[in-house]
Order: sequence, then C-alpha cells, then structure tokens
Amino acid sequence: MRLALTMLLMFSINACAVQSNTLDIPKSSNHRMLVLTDIEADPDDAQTLVRLLLYSNQIDLQGIVATTSVHQQTMVAPESIYQVIDAYAKVRDNLAQHEAGYPEAQALRSLVKKAQPLYGMQAVGKGMDSEGSDWIIKILENDDPRPLWLSAWGGVNTLAQALFKLKQDKSPEELSALVKKLRVYTISDQDDSAAWIRKTFPDLFYIVSPGGYGASIWTGISTVVNGIDNSTISNRWLAENIQQDHGPMGQEYPDVAYGMEGDTPSWLNLIQNGLNMPSKPNWGGWGGRYEFYTPDHSNTDPKGFTGGVPVEQETRPIWTNAIDTYAPPVVGEYNRSLKPGEKSFTGYRETLWRWRDAVQNDFAARMDWTIKSYDDANHPPVINLKHPESITVKSGQSFHLDARGSSDPDGDSLQFYWFNYAEIGSMKDQVVKINSAENMARVHVVAPNVEKEENIQFILQVTDRGAPALTRYQRVFVKIVP
Repeated sequence: MRLALTMLLMFSINACAVQSNTLDIPKSSNHRMLVLTDIEADPDDAQTLVRLLLYSNQIDLQGIVATTSVHQQTMVAPESIYQVIDAYAKVRDNLAQHEAGYPEAQALRSLVKKAQPLYGMQAVGKGMDSEGSDWIIKILENDDPRPLWLSAWGGVNTLAQALFKLKQDKSPEELSALVKKLRVYTISDQDDSAAWIRKTFPDLFYIVSPGGYGASIWTGISTVVNGIDNSTISNRWLAENIQQDHGPMGQEYPDVAYGMEGDTPSWLNLIQNGLNMPSKPNWGGWGGRYEFYTPDHSNTDPKGFTGGVPVEQETRPIWTNAIDTYAPPVVGEYNRSLKPGEKSFTGYRETLWRWRDAVQNDFAARMDWTIKSYDDANHPPVINLKHPESITVKSGQSFHLDARGSSDPDGDSLQFYWFNYAEIGSMKDQVVKINSAENMARVHVVAPNVEKEENIQFILQVTDRGAPALTRYQRVFVKIVP
C-alpha cells in the first residue's frame, strides 16, 4: 500500500479525484475479475481466453459467464469455455514450474456460468435472472475489500440484470456500496443494455470507447501501423509462437477471422508488470490509456461499424479515449544501442500499441511455459531502484534515476530505457528529456524550471535478451518544487 498511498498524495489529477472511490491493492495481491464472453461469436474470444488462463496466477478469476452480444443474439456457449479449460488442465502443472499460484482446472470449471440466450434489454427485467447474473451478485456481495473488475468481451446485459435486481432488492445505501466495488471495462458497446447501465448507475466506474469500433482504443491490439514493425501480430508470428508446437493450449488458439484478440485489452491492465495501475486509467498501461470526460457522439460516422448497436449520447463522464504522442525507440547498429526515434505517432490507438511487442512477447513466453522446463524457458527481469519510487527535486536541479540493482532470473543481459510519460503528469505540453543516454541503468536528468509545484512521471522499461525478450517496468514519481 505504500506505493499507492504515495501516489495518491503526490497526484491530484482531476479525473482521478472525480472517481475517488477507487481502491489500489498491494502489489502482492491479485486483482479479482469476472468475465462476460460471447464466445463463438468470433474466434477472438477463444484466443483471449487462452491468453487469460496463462495469466490466471496473476489475476484472481471469479467467474466466466457465457453471454450473448449483437453478434450472437440467441445462444450462449459455455461448452467452448470448458474446452479451453480442459486444455489448460493438461499444462497447469508445467506452468506451475515457472510461477506460483496457478489454480487447478477444476476450480476454473466451477466458475463457468450461463447467461440468458437473449439479446440486450430483452434479458433485463423481472423474471430474467440467470445463473450468470446471480453469480455476479454473489461475488459482488462477498466480504472482500478488493474491487471486482468486470471484463466484458461481448454484451453486458447479464451485468444489467444483476444491477436491476440489486436496485429492486437493496436500499439506496446498500446499492451504492455495491456499485462502488465494480470496475467495468467493456470492449465497445455490444448490446443496447450498455447505455441503460451508464444512465441508470451514473456513479459506476466504466471504461469504454463507445460508438464505432474504428474509434476504439482496443483496436490498437491488432491494427497494422504504417512505419513500424508489425510482425508480432502477423499470422505467421502467431502460428510460430502460439499455435504450432505449443501443446494443448496452442491447439486451442484459433486462426484470426476478423481481428486478433479484440477482447484482450479489457484485462491487460490487471497484469502485474510494474507499469499497470488499473485504478488510474489515465496513467496508461498495456490495455491502453483513458481519461474521464463526457464524449460527444454527435459527429459519429453513421457508416462506422457498431454491429447495429444504437449510439446514444452519453449523459455523464466515463473513462474513454485518451491521446498519446509516441516516438518508438530505435535500435542502433553501432554506438548507442537504443535511442528515441525521430518519427512520432499521435492518436488513441497509440496508447495501446506502443506496448504491443512487449505484450506479445510476454504471451509467447507463457506459451513456452506450458511445454518447457524452467531452465529451457525465459522469465521476466526484476527491477530494483537504488532510490525511492517517489522523489522531490527543486526547479532546475540535477538528479539521477538509478536502477543498477536490477537483475534477471535466467542470467540474461538487460537493456534499459528511460523516458518521461508527459501525458500523465501536470506538465502535459512539455516532455522532460533525459540529459544523458536513455539506455543506461543510471541516467542524469535536469529538472525543468518551474514557478509552481509540478508532478511528472518517468517510466523505466527493462528488457532481457532472452527468447522471447521480456519487459518489465518501473514508474518513478518526481515532484518538482520552485
């Protein structure tokens, strides 16, 4: 809790202040999460489920509910969830050689529930309870101080029904307390109950890119970006690193049909990688970056694909698209091995694809864990700072950022890279540059001249030279005083 408390003291970002009921949890504790999936509407749900189970030791899964969506309106497919879990059962013991905490397959099977096989608001109202909606209520009412993350890969009418019933059965105070425990991250709006939820429960923490799918941050997981290397999302890369010769889980990973793993961003920010801070969506992470405001849908492209879900004007602020400007670092053949690139990209998808190669390599490593011994596989580096995570410097003062204590469990060489994430500090229009080579373990920085207190964040990414190369991160919070 020390890091979380320090950050809360240092940063009074307006968006976070609005959602002051958010809870950070200790690094050693897993976030708990319940999944809503329209599995079989598109192969990407099965792809995402394969990946998710490989991280089931880092995320406390508390339910996997088979649902409908605008793309699959009259059926649910829990049998497809069981099929992936059965594959996991065959590799669970091998995974446990690499990291602790992998649940038994039977425990995961007990979490699978069915929703109503009806579309949207047709399944919301009196008499429309389901195994899935009852399970959401049960988990939400558990005596657990941790927030419940609801990761929606399809329609959200099962959540809508749970909230409908709670609204009928609970006092306003009891309902408010339960709603405050919920954190919803949904992949666009895939049924007409989403708008009803946001209108009816205005205090509900909700992350979504509403409107046309093309305007959504989650598309950054599979978008081919001109001017960068997109190989880690290619069908060839998936075949070689995920599907072929990777045992039962690789066999369960289907070919891409419409887009690769469109649902995966809804839980990537729960992985413990040193970067992710899910209760602070505007700080960014593997699942993208989001800001708290009321989006305007009046200019929504009427021809943009939504699956047919009506796009309604928002009635209150939500966590939605943020914009990053990102210059990918460039590998040098000679002299400095890694340096900032001269070409930059600006947009909402950039908040996600900027991390994409690390995301994919991490997945590939865990797929290796399903079939390889510890000695034959790669494991992530461990970052160790030689100073506190939060420091205070004076205007114009020189200081150092130092991670020379970092190591790798496999004895791999490490590559360091420091940068200022300008969009998430109070000096959003000014990038604070490293005053030395950015790829050293210990770098020199000169604080900008300020006339009032400012708060900025530096990110350290450390990548090993194993195969596949794995990356971990460290945030350093710098308060600059006049």
